[in-house]
This record gives sequence, C-alpha cells and structure tokens, in this order.
Amino acid sequence: MIPRRRVALYLGAIILLALLVGFWYLIAIQQSQQLASLHFDGARALRDVEAQVAFGPRIPNSEGHARALKWMQTQLESAGWQVRVGSDVSMGHPIQNLTAFRTAQPPQILLGAHYDSRIYANRDPDPAKRTQPVPGADDGASGVAVLIELARTLPRDSVPVWLVFFDAEDNGEIPGWDWLLGSRSYVANMTVKPKAMVLVDMVGGADLKLPMESNSDPGLRGSIWDTAAKLGYGTVFIPQVKYSIEDDHLPFIEAGIPAVDIIDLDYAYWHTTSDTPQHVSASSLQTVGDVLWTWLGEQVVPPK
Repeated sequence: MIPRRRVALYLGAIILLALLVGFWYLIAIQQSQQLASLHFDGARALRDVEAQVAFGPRIPNSEGHARALKWMQTQLESAGWQVRVGSDVSMGHPIQNLTAFRTAQPPQILLGAHYDSRIYANRDPDPAKRTQPVPGADDGASGVAVLIELARTLPRDSVPVWLVFFDAEDNGEIPGWDWLLGSRSYVANMTVKPKAMVLVDMVGGADLKLPMESNSDPGLRGSIWDTAAKLGYGTVFIPQVKYSIEDDHLPFIEAGIPAVDIIDLDYAYWHTTSDTPQHVSASSLQTVGDVLWTWLGEQVVPPK
C-alpha cells in the first residue's frame, strides 16, 4: 500500500503539472493570436467594404458620408491610431480629410485612399440609371478597406506611416464639382513633407490587374512592383505602363513628393450602379495588402 503522504505528493505534482500545461497552452494561444493579428486579412477587409457600402452613398455632406467618416475614426482608434479630421471648403463643398498616425514622428510614407463615392453612375449601361449614385464598393471602399486593415496589422516598429482618407475625389465632370478636391486641399494645407506617397484606389475587383501608371514616380513604382514579383504576384502587379490617370497622387507629385497610384481602371463596374460588394474579392484585397504590408516592412526606419 502506498502511504497517504506519498499519494498526496503524487496528486499535488499531477495538479501542478496540469496547471503548468494549461498556463503554457494559454500563452501559446495568445502568441498565436498576436502573430495572426500581424498579418493582413483579405476576408476582414472585404467585410469592411461591405460595411461602407451599407452606409449608403458617401457623397460629401450626406448621411452616408458622415456615417463612413465616424466608422473610419472608430476603426482606426480601436487599432491604436490617433485621428485628426481636417475641415475645409472647396468650390462651395465641405471637405473632411481624415489623417491617422501612431507616433509623433513625422511620416516617412503616406498611404492614401479616397472614401467618398460618386453622385452619378454616368457609365451605367442602362441610361435610366445614370442619375443614380454609385455604391462605390471598389471605387472608394476597397482602398479604404486596405488602409484600415493595414492599420490593424502593421507592426508598431514599422517605418513612420500616416494613413490619409481623402474626401471629394470622385465627382469631376459634374457641374459645380471637380476631381481631387480633397487631396488638393490636403496638400495645400500640409505642414509636413513625407518622402513618398502611395495611393490605393480601385484594388478589389475580382479579376484584378494592376499595370503601372505613367504619372507615378518610376523609382517608387518599381520598388512596389518588385516586392509584388518577389511575393509571386507578378500576374496582378503587371510591370508595364498602361494608364495616365488624374488621381489623388497628382497633387503630391506637383508638390515635389514622389507618389504612385495603384489602380485597376479596367474594372468593369466603374461608375455604374453595379459597383457593389459582390464584384469585390477578398483575394484581390489580400494581394494588395500583402504587397504593401511587406513593402512597408522593407523600408528603412530612420534613426531616432
């Protein structure tokens, strides 16, 4: 017969071992969750596209626009970013550009996307729908979703980055409006000068193709497309110039800041009422997110 004292010691050791195993298991789960949080999630980004479209048209000074602005602020602050919303007026329209930052350091890189949507679906194949608003799932919401997901997942020791969400980009060729009102206002009022600006616009289409844009800075453009090739995304980030586009990167180029436009202008539902989440792909968002996440990690962090 085993003495009771020894039985008690055995039981105590077993309980202690079980507690240690449970403790290390919880730590392993926590570390796994933290590791997972450091990687871009295209499926989560697609849900962010759906959330934005559900607000309704994000036309400046509309209810949907106000809801989208508040949602972006909430998402960014929840991810640990500070948010500043600037107010301006252009062509009689209120402009609200949102800037997000994590540290007091000036930005080395500025990532941008526009969050407004177009008043009229002037390219819709049905003439009766051309006075209806564009839902803006790819044209607007996809770029915002990529930036929001990067905000959640970029390591805190990455190169200093600011995220900028431009207002009033998408209503050119409409009486009383012009293109790029938000980004022109932003650059005119900018008090810091980043080394580079990367624009993300229309990057969620299911059949995503991202050729190079001719107005973009060649060196900056080449470095991003090289990163895409290293990751195996060379069939999406196509290393050939195809477009010359008036987009939110132009005001930065005009101000002497190297900038690049990442855009798929061949998206079939551009400026139509069919620019809806069903035509946006989590895989496409994942591709663009992976490339930017990796490219940012390759940039040199300046000494403090």
